[in-house]
Amino acid sequence: MIQLPFSKLSDIGTTIFSQMTQLANENQAINLSQGFPDFMPDNELLNYVDEFIKKGFNQYAPLGGIMGLKEEIARKIENSHQAIYHPDSEITITAGGTQAIFTAIATFIKRDDEVIIFEPAYDCYEPTVELFGGVVKRFEMKAPDYEIDWNVVRQLISEKTKMIILNNPNNPSGKILKEKDIQELISIVKDTSILILSDEVYENIVFDGKQHLSICKYPELKERSLLVASFGKLFHVTGWKVGYCAAPKALTDEFRKVHQFNVFCVNTPIQLALAEYMKNDDHYNYLNEFFQEKRDFLRRGLANTSFELLDCEGTYFQALKYDKISDKNDFEFASELTITHKVASVPFSSFYKNKLNENVIRLCFAKKEETLEKAIEHLMKI
Repeated sequence: MIQLPFSKLSDIGTTIFSQMTQLANENQAINLSQGFPDFMPDNELLNYVDEFIKKGFNQYAPLGGIMGLKEEIARKIENSHQAIYHPDSEITITAGGTQAIFTAIATFIKRDDEVIIFEPAYDCYEPTVELFGGVVKRFEMKAPDYEIDWNVVRQLISEKTKMIILNNPNNPSGKILKEKDIQELISIVKDTSILILSDEVYENIVFDGKQHLSICKYPELKERSLLVASFGKLFHVTGWKVGYCAAPKALTDEFRKVHQFNVFCVNTPIQLALAEYMKNDDHYNYLNEFFQEKRDFLRRGLANTSFELLDCEGTYFQALKYDKISDKNDFEFASELTITHKVASVPFSSFYKNKLNENVIRLCFAKKEETLEKAIEHLMKI
């Protein structure tokens, strides 16, 4: 067998999401670990895909994406956040949000550049930064409120700081940035060349009348930011892997240089279908209420258990603190929950580099009511 010279990601193994899903499958457990719906997307959208395939739109799309889709994205952003992006030169269709994140980091991060991330963090940020020689500087948000101490963040800034990565609303904590957070960020990056990579894939899933504050709403931030979003989260089609990156032309020009040698383009019929489907704003404006009903259903069902339900302001994940139930670490507890009680979750420590254990697990509530009902029945017996 060939001897590999080295591994660029020697300490990286299978993701926790794959591990917990495999454990769920092995134990016939209800899988609330991975973040995907178990219900069908709208038939109207599926019919559009079928229509464009049968009409022969099955070859390469343009590098930046189908113009009609980019125009609908620009319209959505303007209506939602009062921000203008030119569809041709400032919006790029990507193979999901993760590819947009990877490409943004690949484009702008070189050896010894420092990148600030906020943990608990989606698991692709750090490995991608390190893959391109960057150095990750971490701020740990902690239970139960997962607030950011911006004075500590200021201490992480140096002349080597190239990028700050945000995830708003945050997966897995469900927290959203407030106006005070945005103003602190504006103050920190003022008169610097620091870029912002803003992962906003859950932007349309915010609860209790609260407002998602997109990075593009603020001109001081928009000019230095790459905004990433995902149709998988927007239309319940995570397996289609279609997203986009919106950024000023100078940033987009550089982004596309890497994008063209990464995936070049994204599949044509689905882009056309999404463009047609997005013409009706009602197809996504209902999401806040839709997922809040699911969140509330799960929270009501668990209200009389020994789990502590942490605040969930957005995303489709509910964080549970279980220290009144067990003194096991979160990975052990999540494994036991899957094997013994037949409900799969994700331990929060997997979202921290140092595996911070605060006895918190994550459940996905983007599921059919009957799926959530069965999970609640199992969890009430603990």
